[in-house]
Amino acid sequence: MKIICSKEELVNGINIVQKAVSAKTTFPILEGILIEAGDQFKLTGNDLELGIECFVNADIREQGSIVLNSRMFGEIIKKLPDSEVLIEVKENNNVIIECDNSHFELKGMPSEGYPSLPQIESEQTFTISQKELREMIRQTLFAVSVDENRPIFTGSLIECIDKELTIVSIDGFRMAIRKTVHENDASNFSVVVPGKALNEIVKILQTIDDNVTICSSQNQILFDIGNCRIVSRLLEGEYLNYRSIIPKEYETSVRANTKEMLSSIERASLITLDEKKYPVKFNISDDKIIISSNTEIGAVREEVRVDVNGENMTVGFNPRYFIEALRVIEDDEINMFFTTSIGPCTIRPLEGERFVYMILPVKINNE
Repeated sequence: MKIICSKEELVNGINIVQKAVSAKTTFPILEGILIEAGDQFKLTGNDLELGIECFVNADIREQGSIVLNSRMFGEIIKKLPDSEVLIEVKENNNVIIECDNSHFELKGMPSEGYPSLPQIESEQTFTISQKELREMIRQTLFAVSVDENRPIFTGSLIECIDKELTIVSIDGFRMAIRKTVHENDASNFSVVVPGKALNEIVKILQTIDDNVTICSSQNQILFDIGNCRIVSRLLEGEYLNYRSIIPKEYETSVRANTKEMLSSIERASLITLDEKKYPVKFNISDDKIIISSNTEIGAVREEVRVDVNGENMTVGFNPRYFIEALRVIEDDEINMFFTTSIGPCTIRPLEGERFVYMILPVKINNE
């Protein structure tokens, strides 16, 4: 194998596929990046749960393949001069890397032992812009559970029903839902993608209008971004029927400015030593919400002007759950619906059903 490639493009490709390289594994080959030069020049990372392959523009002089240690290869390329890079595989898997006056020789591993990415049948597909998918994942990923005792909730539900794509994350204390409708051809499917994989995918997706195609199979999902393909295993098990737990009725509705609510809760949480032990208290009455917290080190009181319809109410919440939801909402104003002082709060847009955030309350002392 012999190729010539710009350092910038090579670094970009390495950064992408490294997200799928195992940091600790009993299989040394999984700590490597598969480098292939065929009709195209391709880099691949694969930890057997998440696999990423990226095509990089290169002048292919001789075809071939090799596996190089990801960390070593990445550090070398990043520190090379900003120029053209030559990569050549010699006998006995010895690899030459040259750039201007720099010359490296590395010992590679034969590519035959590297696991190939699974081939995904494209029967169940949905096409969406990178920008929109990135926002949908970002606006729900924070609510994925980290509790390994309930593995199904360590991922997000991605389902497509009648051309409506929905992403749902639940951790037992809150729920985040994002929806979008597209009129392109789409198949119905429902899968649960590990949060770890989505966390890496959201870093790769760009805020551009170029399309990404989602393809689902029985136990794998593919995100095809054109020059990059990301394959993740799916979580097995039945996801919660999230529609059934969203309250249909409420006692109090509040229309509020998103940034004002966020800023007030952030300030109120500054003296919170323990979010579970010291929740913030919402006192809803007339045309305001008084947000307060009392802890061992002090007290805080914030007043936010809002439009209130319904009963006066006092309810407590973990401030972090509200903050993380409000931070990802881009709408200037939101509607918040409160069921009872011990019931969940749901946050919705003023119009439509693009997002729903549900947060369970925390017991408070009503002194």
